[in-house]
Amino acid sequence: MPTPSLASLPIRRLTLRDLAACADLSEDRGWPREEHKWGFLLTAGKGYGIDDPDGGLVSACVVTEYGPPERPALAAIGMVLVAERHTRQGVGRRLMRHVVSAMGTTPLTLHATPNGRPLYEELGFKVIGRAEMVCGRFAPGGPQPAVATRAATAEDLSALLRLDEQAFGTDRTHIVTRLPAFADQLRVAEENGRIIGYAAAWPNMDTHVVGPLIARDTSVAQALIASLAAHTDRPLRTDIDVRQTELLAWVKERGLASVAFNSVMAYGITELPGDWSRRFAPVTVAAG
Repeated sequence: MPTPSLASLPIRRLTLRDLAACADLSEDRGWPREEHKWGFLLTAGKGYGIDDPDGGLVSACVVTEYGPPERPALAAIGMVLVAERHTRQGVGRRLMRHVVSAMGTTPLTLHATPNGRPLYEELGFKVIGRAEMVCGRFAPGGPQPAVATRAATAEDLSALLRLDEQAFGTDRTHIVTRLPAFADQLRVAEENGRIIGYAAAWPNMDTHVVGPLIARDTSVAQALIASLAAHTDRPLRTDIDVRQTELLAWVKERGLASVAFNSVMAYGITELPGDWSRRFAPVTVAAG
């Protein structure tokens, strides 16, 4: 039988049963397998993919929706991958067009690498910001943050959800409530019995990724990063909004180095909702 053309292969929803195939696709493109992250995204969001008749996936991506389920206020697109043997054949463009169409009037956002940015611009996405990835072993030093931090407890959940919605601009209960199982650490910053920030550190290969990082101000963000670093022997990695210049300078003084820059892009809106001054790092760039 003749091999079906790529253009005729159906796009379908992915589920957790596709975890290994998604990880294989990551590996095919030279990325880490990141099964832990794939599992989180496939359960918290919607996966889309194209099956390869010869086995595995031709392409995949994940969409994470925020706000009311019946009318999302925002959706983030991430993990857009095309198998090496099928690149430069319009597969990624076709999958992205499908996702944009499926999301209707829901505003969209994504973090684009320099290589991916031209495709997204072609589809109508606009650059609205930048994020800088930093990574390294955190070296304590200098004045210690005066903000008190501690491990989060179940009793903190309602306060975390309120704080998160104020900073993020829409409800992401389905993300925050998954953090205790997804992350190795979930810590809060407190002042006079009131939570003024929180952060998680989750395992990704040989690092701990800091995200989300929500804080009242830079000093609170610093205290949270320092407290996470004190409870791990792994290097830290995180993606910080470039407008957070004070925090970026501080983490570099503490041993983290710049790795890459991504463009924050949006479709249907000119800026992200919420309060960017309190939003220091995403859970993962794949989820906005």
